[in-house]
Amino acid sequence: MAQGKGFLKSLRMKKISLLLLLLSQSLLMVAQDKLAYQLFNPAGEKINYGDMLAVMDSTDILFFGELHNNPIAHWLQLELTKDLYAKKAKQLVLGAEMFEADNQLLIDEYLQGLITEKSFEQEVRLWPNHQTDYKPLLTFAKVHQLKFIASNVPRRYASLVYKKGLKALDSLSSTAKQYLAPLPIPFDIQLKSYQSMMTMMEGMGDHPTWFPKAQAIKDATMAHFISQAWQKGQFFLHFNGSFHSDDHEGIVWYLKKIHPSAKLKTITTVSQTAIDQLEEAYLGKADFILCVPASMTTTY
Repeated sequence: MAQGKGFLKSLRMKKISLLLLLLSQSLLMVAQDKLAYQLFNPAGEKINYGDMLAVMDSTDILFFGELHNNPIAHWLQLELTKDLYAKKAKQLVLGAEMFEADNQLLIDEYLQGLITEKSFEQEVRLWPNHQTDYKPLLTFAKVHQLKFIASNVPRRYASLVYKKGLKALDSLSSTAKQYLAPLPIPFDIQLKSYQSMMTMMEGMGDHPTWFPKAQAIKDATMAHFISQAWQKGQFFLHFNGSFHSDDHEGIVWYLKKIHPSAKLKTITTVSQTAIDQLEEAYLGKADFILCVPASMTTTY
């Protein structure tokens, strides 16, 4: 009898030892795992991609704020586009800061197959990282016959505001003004994003508000062309630099004035040394925070 009890005790000890060994190996594997990104909610709680995707069922317009040279952001933009198309099909509309409003005709002609890719790329003002980061999105739209909206103000007009202020836009022709938000645009210098730009401009000229105003004409124009393209029942996915939609300011602030009842969501991209916990500075930055290791290779 005593021998039987001793055997059972020995067996239990072996099972416990085996479980501890498996647990330690599991923890070691987690410690060795190199995650390329981690998603967080505004409160800094970890969420997974499926959690984020589920929210899209009750969203009208989503702003994907990127770090322009971050490959994980660009990869996730394309993956999200694919998954939203699986949900929304032809109700999905794409748009991007990286294309300017006066190039819309060229985009439409390219998507419809009326001009060649070579002609399109020669004539449109493309960003230097177009081939790797934005062409896949445009190609997806072409293959699936989706609308793709060139939402940004032509850069020459943003440059004009930077040099001479918003009043300089009044002198533009009616033809030129069709590529802008309706003038005059509202402008709130107290917005945090514009305040930070003012701080950057301290001591750099006599008109420190012209820099944030140049940003504002971009934000207002993108909001305008998104509002022109979006209809109730559609899902608009817009790609832009994080600064244009962080803190629900920028484009989001202007779009709320046009469509106050539209359900808007934002994603921002941030970079940290470690991504297991969101840094305090990024809490509340967006509805979803895409956190990427600072050691991640950049596209330029």
